Amino acid sequence: MPTSKHRVGAPPMTRRRILGLAAGAAAGIGAGAVAGSDRASEGPARTARPAGRTDARVAEGLPLTVANRTGEFANTSIWLYIVGNDGHQQVRVTPDGELKPVALSDNGSDGFTDYAVPLSGSGDTTLTLPPMSGRIYAALGDKLKLKAVEDGDGEPALAYPAGWVESDPNHPVLHDCAEFTFNDRGMFCNTTMVDMFSVPMAIRLTGAEDRTTGTLKSGGRARIFSDVGAQEAFSRLVIDDRRVIAPGHGLDAGLFAEDHFASYIDKVWSMYESKDLTVTTNAGTFTGRVSGGKLAFAGPGSVSFAKPSTRDVLFCDGALAAPNDPVVGPVAAILGASFNRTTLHDQAAQPTTDPARFYGTDSAHHYAKAMHAASEDGKAYGFAFDDVGGFASYIEDGAPVSMTLTLTPF
Repeated sequence: MPTSKHRVGAPPMTRRRILGLAAGAAAGIGAGAVAGSDRASEGPARTARPAGRTDARVAEGLPLTVANRTGEFANTSIWLYIVGNDGHQQVRVTPDGELKPVALSDNGSDGFTDYAVPLSGSGDTTLTLPPMSGRIYAALGDKLKLKAVEDGDGEPALAYPAGWVESDPNHPVLHDCAEFTFNDRGMFCNTTMVDMFSVPMAIRLTGAEDRTTGTLKSGGRARIFSDVGAQEAFSRLVIDDRRVIAPGHGLDAGLFAEDHFASYIDKVWSMYESKDLTVTTNAGTFTGRVSGGKLAFAGPGSVSFAKPSTRDVLFCDGALAAPNDPVVGPVAAILGASFNRTTLHDQAAQPTTDPARFYGTDSAHHYAKAMHAASEDGKAYGFAFDDVGGFASYIEDGAPVSMTLTLTPF
């Protein structure tokens, strides 16, 4: 998970499943090999191309309806930004639905691009999503300041908003995003709170099925702000009425304790020095013990992990980094989810699939807990491995017909 002030030229998908699909589109990696996806404990899977579906159909784009139901902002005060990668280069979608590459010359006299797509003057707004992997940002009350820059290879890229960084030019702007990959396998999309939560959004995807995710319960936004703010260790993550930032970013900003999970991690490491931990993935069951300071597993493959820090747990990175492989990645993902949900000490067989057992300890991840408690379907992306067990606000369809993004009531 990138943690720099600006995610310059980074792949627009931060969620592992969508990132894997995007990589597969560009490099031929199968979806079933995505490390730690919500199919980590199931069999390998690939989204088949439905009969009669052609690349030409995909090239026509997917109808996207954007519905403003905020109740607080008029259409004329909301701007969209559809940005990402087409598998070859950083791109953005124009108000006319044209896919254009990001260019340094797009920066204006103020040093920033104007990639804003306005909503219709009234009613719902109809757009077309071209095949790409990216994000749909919504900015309310003011436009975003996105800067075209050179990436590490000297190619044009986009510095993405980092609303959790006080010095970021977009910090004062109320904004949030949904993520998607649209290609010849279908549409894969989610609402995300991995970095922060600000604007409640819901996605409806119709095609072979009709599915919706991301919808909050009535008063859900206020409940999230209240629930996170009520926890002393998490209270400084609430930034006025603008956003709640994820604890990993809060840690980097000095707003969250660096040792929040330390005692829990110590308990886990101590327990499994004398007791087996089993982790089941689509590759089989791994059996592990802590020895020599590392949690080492045997089974379908040899996998070992150094003792993670609180930061590793929150970012699902460092000692818990999940490579895009069928062995190490899924085990790392399940461990990461188990640490964040604080089920690892009490449940020696992972993954735990009963949400009633999640977030029950003194060191609970109250940010993620609040996101799930406020959602109608109980699903949210409160941390990067929240898709383990199928608890993420993620939907897909192999034969999509339309997509609706709703900015739901505040």
